[in-house]
Amino acid sequence: MKSLSSFCIGTRGSPLAQAQAKELKSLLTAAFPELVNRVEITVIKTTGDMVQDRALSEVGGKGLFTKEIDDAMLDGCIDVAVHSMKDVPTWLPDGIVLPCMLKREDTRDVFISEKAKTIAGLPKGSVIGTASLRRQALVLHQRPDLKVVTFRGNVETRLKKLGAGDVDATLLAMAGLNRLGRADVATSIIEPEEILPAVAQGAIGITCRADDEISQLYLAALNHDETVIRVSAERALLRVLDGSCRTPIAALGEINSDGRFFFRGLAARPDGSELLETKRSGSIQEAEALGKDAGEELKGRASPNFFDAVELS
Repeated sequence: MKSLSSFCIGTRGSPLAQAQAKELKSLLTAAFPELVNRVEITVIKTTGDMVQDRALSEVGGKGLFTKEIDDAMLDGCIDVAVHSMKDVPTWLPDGIVLPCMLKREDTRDVFISEKAKTIAGLPKGSVIGTASLRRQALVLHQRPDLKVVTFRGNVETRLKKLGAGDVDATLLAMAGLNRLGRADVATSIIEPEEILPAVAQGAIGITCRADDEISQLYLAALNHDETVIRVSAERALLRVLDGSCRTPIAALGEINSDGRFFFRGLAARPDGSELLETKRSGSIQEAEALGKDAGEELKGRASPNFFDAVELS
């Protein structure tokens, strides 16, 4: 509960989520000396953390990682919440705003395996573990001879399963490994041209109550404008496609060295049998409109049953 003596950050309990909360705490106390010794971190268990035996698409999608945290915020138990932006639902609950995104980390996926250096190098029939329908679809598009199975849990859990031989390979986000100090486990980095990242991958978003002017003032000072521009464009595409954990969607917005905005968007059938891709280029001021327009194009090109679910094993 907010008081003169405390400022509470809410977060999930995974090591990565806590690392992100500590990053926010460090930035807050550096920017606002009056918060030193006042900032607390509260761990909140979410439904997404508790359900580990099924794909997210089976149990409700992205909101499973935010609902309990949102409820705690609206009840006044926490002041702000730290989220991986790719877990944040397209529409925020009433009474909650997103006034801050921290500087974005590496957006790429990585390939991890002791059997091969790359996806292309895996033997026929190899098993890849992932909880992401995007990764499933894009892997199977390249290698329909591979098998993809559900692979849930935090980074260390997945690495242990991989080491135990449960699967032959897995894909993780480079950003998460960097934040955990585990970049060394990556066998190879996958460039966006091969597998386009998830919408908002590598970005951290901070939410607070819409009527909490003090928290909004603190967070505004930490907001990274370039990240907001890029992620807002990607989420605009997601809104148009009504994206959820049941829809394999990918997007990446980038600001080129010449100051122009370059956008790539993608939608796929969950089994990888068909891929729709598009690109846009324009001014930074047009970024969000470009993302929306790209989404409209993909939606128009998709057949009525394009997003029919094909569940992981």
